[in-house]
Amino acid sequence: MGQAEHSRLLTREEAAAHCHLSPSGFSRWVAQGRLPRPLPGTRRWDVRAIDRALDRLSGLSDSEAGQSAYERWRANRNARHA
Repeated sequence: MGQAEHSRLLTREEAAAHCHLSPSGFSRWVAQGRLPRPLPGTRRWDVRAIDRALDRLSGLSDSEAGQSAYERWRANRNARHA
């Protein structure tokens, strides 16, 4: 298991590896606003905030991101029958 699996807060290098980016590429995405900045007063990134940003970039809504496949199916089914 890697460090990212044990800690919610990641260094820049760990956060970059989590995103499969180089550290400089990760910093560019942060500067462009694609990924969140480090937590105020730290040099650490919240892995959950990174994952939510990646979900948005991938076209997943925040509500879809935390749902199981069954929950998404049921929500779609209910929307069709409403």
